[in-house]
Amino acid sequence: MTTLARVTATEGALALIAQLQARHGALMFYQSSGCCDNSAPNCYLPGELAISPSDVLLGHIGDVPFYMSSSQYAYWKSSQMIVDAVDAPLGGDNFSLEGPLGKAFLSRSRLFSDEEFSRLEAEEALHRS
Repeated sequence: MTTLARVTATEGALALIAQLQARHGALMFYQSSGCCDNSAPNCYLPGELAISPSDVLLGHIGDVPFYMSSSQYAYWKSSQMIVDAVDAPLGGDNFSLEGPLGKAFLSRSRLFSDEEFSRLEAEEALHRS
């Protein structure tokens, strides 16, 4: 049985991640919760954003860790997050590394089926014990 991913990425997002890795090296993602940092997956250099003990490691896209706050996770946990890349105004209005390239990462999602969600919950319970 294949392991389900809580976060995945489109080919376009993976290509943009590879471009950013070639330019900057190691990366990390954090799903922002809105307001002045928008509500999108933001890409940072490790250490540019402090990860708190209450943040959740949702998974990896490519080899890049993807985090979100525990309060957002409570809302998103029944959905698979799909990170995409889209064209954006040069410089954009975000703090993410791709802004100067005229690109932006975008969160899309799909609800897990009842069977998928039950499987995920069972797998995560195994890892906790």
